[in-house]
Amino acid sequence: MELRQIEAFLAVAEELHFGRAAHRLRMAQSPLSQTIRKLEKSLGTALFERNTRAVSLTTAGFAFLPHARKILEELDLARRAATADSGEVYGRLSIGFSGALNHKTLPPLTRALRNRYPHLALTLTGGLLTQDALDQLDNGSLDLSFIGLPVDAPSLATRSIAVEPLGAILPEDHPLAGRVSIGLAELAVDGFITMPAAQGSTLRDAIFSACTAAGFRPRVVQEVSDPYTALSLVAGGVGVSLMPDSVADIMPGGTVFCPLSGAVPLLNSGIAWNPAVMSPALKLALEIADTVLPTPTP
Repeated sequence: MELRQIEAFLAVAEELHFGRAAHRLRMAQSPLSQTIRKLEKSLGTALFERNTRAVSLTTAGFAFLPHARKILEELDLARRAATADSGEVYGRLSIGFSGALNHKTLPPLTRALRNRYPHLALTLTGGLLTQDALDQLDNGSLDLSFIGLPVDAPSLATRSIAVEPLGAILPEDHPLAGRVSIGLAELAVDGFITMPAAQGSTLRDAIFSACTAAGFRPRVVQEVSDPYTALSLVAGGVGVSLMPDSVADIMPGGTVFCPLSGAVPLLNSGIAWNPAVMSPALKLALEIADTVLPTPTP
């Protein structure tokens, strides 16, 4: 497989027209077609469906496309790194996060990374529950991720960055919405909005543990993967939920954050990474995280 073959494949895949792709590459259409055929022969599969009217990607072509793009991106990154001035840092870092639950922890890290290392390419993947993040760290799709703790992941390294009390998220017309604080047991008759059990949510585990300690099992009326969607459903009167108190300043209209009285349940949040694939970019990110996201003191 040659670099020019990958460049030719990307041009055709993006244009879906051999004539336009040839013009983009400043070459004749016949040599472009031959280059694509050689690439398909080396891979042992067709990448394009061709007829007199249209060109489309095959299933194999769709599967090959993101990898081809990554090859060219990495090559460009390597070229810039090789010609960079002394002291400049080039690299690529993939960070995973859940969304609303990280609105106070993700920005300090990404802002510090961009300010300190402006040539470091960041890829952010949102909407990840803890188990999703652990799986992607394990297979190398992510370098670093925000997660809930504790986790059972012996191959990964973790560090706590926040311990937050959970509070009740109520619709504004809920009978308890006007209270300064409530006991969790007072929500035993309400329906709960939680994260899906199958996706390994630490927040869901914390909700169930807290409710069990309060003497009841929560009746789940809706499962959603995104915490902010859960807030929106509470606003719509679908049910109630528990969230860390950091979400109190991003609540959608129609919702109320109410602190819990008594033994308040806590949510422990952290970052995780795979020490087996420690890149220079990840090492720098962890060093900055130590400063902007220190481990909370007991």
